[in-house]
Order: sequence, then structure tokens, then C-alpha cells
Amino acid sequence: MQRLRTILPAVSLLVAAAYALIPAALAQNAPASDVSSQAEKKRPAAKKKPAARKKPAAAKKPAAAKKPAAAKKSGSDAQAAVNPTEPTMVGQYGDWSTYTAAPGGKKVCFALSKPKSQKASKDDVKRDSAYMFVATRPTEKVKNEVSVIVGYPLNPKVDATAQIGSSTFVMFGQSDGAWIKNAAEEPQLVEAMRKGAELIIKGKSARGTETTDTYSLMGISNALDRVVKECGGSG
Repeated sequence: MQRLRTILPAVSLLVAAAYALIPAALAQNAPASDVSSQAEKKRPAAKKKPAARKKPAAAKKPAAAKKPAAAKKSGSDAQAAVNPTEPTMVGQYGDWSTYTAAPGGKKVCFALSKPKSQKASKDDVKRDSAYMFVATRPTEKVKNEVSVIVGYPLNPKVDATAQIGSSTFVMFGQSDGAWIKNAAEEPQLVEAMRKGAELIIKGKSARGTETTDTYSLMGISNALDRVVKECGGSG
């Protein structure tokens, strides 16, 4: 994996001193540490999830089997051992990748993808790269939290949406990030993602520009299964 030293943005729960590039397979030049901060940070306090969201007691990760003494560590294992806070890609599945990190010793696992196509209601729109995440943070009892980075400041008065087929899920935005507004719908969205072919994110900027980002869902099921393997729980 190629690396590029960059300055981390000043947002909560960033991985300190972690510098990495999203793999060439994602065809992006954004640093993985910047991207992963979306998966690592908590849902904004003003939009707390219902207390009913609990991690099932049976969803504990089984004890890892010991490697034979002669076995060598894989590249991703070696990278994690050197710097556990640095996001490490542990799998590439179609249009999705699975990453792990351990900021502050708290393990985070997430599936990540970028849009296959992007449209805007105005010409010559400047925006940063967009990404979609499905994150699991065991120590916070958070499983399969869906969020996106849209690459521009969202209009706080206008809800964004995630659409799969005929199903639409409302999202609330803060800065350039968006989360599912009704956390109780999140399992339905994740299940629809597993079964669907594409997901469409629509948003509106503070300047009134409307955008449509289309994500391929090819590989999402395998990517989420790997998240379960790495961070426990059920997909």
C-alpha cells in the first residue's frame, strides 16, 4: 500500500499520527486516516440513537486461534502491529473494502466504498471526495452504523436521503457528513444494501446545489461479513 504523509483534520476521534492512502483499488488519493475518522467518530450528540440499540450478548468475538510459530505475519497484520491506530485494509470485495483501526486501543471496523457516479444540479461544482461507511465500534456497542461523507457542507435545514430501489431512508447532516435520522431503520437499510444492486445518496449544499451520488453494492455483503469477523457481532 502506498503512503502519503498528510495533515489530519481537527475533528474529534481522529487517529493521531496515522498517515495512509486508500488503496489504488479505490482509485482515490485521499488519506485513509482522514477517511476513517468518519467511521471512528460518534454520531453527533444532537441526534442520539435510541437507547434500545444493544449489542447481543451472544455476539462476542471468539478467541483468535494461535498462529503456528513458523507462520509469518501478513502485510496487513504486520502493519497493524507496528501502528494499531493506523487504518489497515483487511479485505477488498468488489466495490467495497474492509478496514480496521484501534484509536486509543478501541477497535473500529468498517466497510467503505466511493461513488461510481456523481451528478450535481449546477455546472462546475467543486467538492471533495465522497465516501460511504458501515462502521462497527464494539466498545461503544455500535454495530453497522451507516454514514457518508458528501464532500461539501450540507444544508442543515434539508435532509439528505439514501435510496435503494423503492425504499428511501432519511439522513440528517452535520458539516460534510450524514447519518441515518431514525437509527431504528438502520438494520433495514443494511439488509437492503446486502440485497440491492446500487444505493443513491441525495443531498443539498448550503448554497442550494443538489447532488446525487450512486454507489455500487457489489461486494458489500462480503465486506460486512469481514467486519463481523474482525469486530464480532452479526451482520
